[in-house]
Amino acid sequence: MTETSTAGAAGSGRTRRNGPQKGNPVGRFFGAISRFFGAIALFVRQILDELRKVVRPTRHELVVYTSVVIVFVSTVMMYVYALDRLCIRLVAFLFGA
Repeated sequence: MTETSTAGAAGSGRTRRNGPQKGNPVGRFFGAISRFFGAIALFVRQILDELRKVVRPTRHELVVYTSVVIVFVSTVMMYVYALDRLCIRLVAFLFGA
């Protein structure tokens, strides 16, 4: 005895839509418009939900974070400036100025 699979059989519960769709085309159009604006409304609601979860820094934290950024950027700027001056002197030494 062999068993046969019914996954591809006609009675598997899957329907195919090969032919033209029936129904009111105007109703389908307005249904698509309704789904589109519904999706936009859902997107906006999700954005507002995420914005409610945001923890805003206190004034002290904001001052500390800003100070850290300014010090870090200044340090990197001095490092790049020093490398630039070094390269300028090296090129001037090699090629004569």
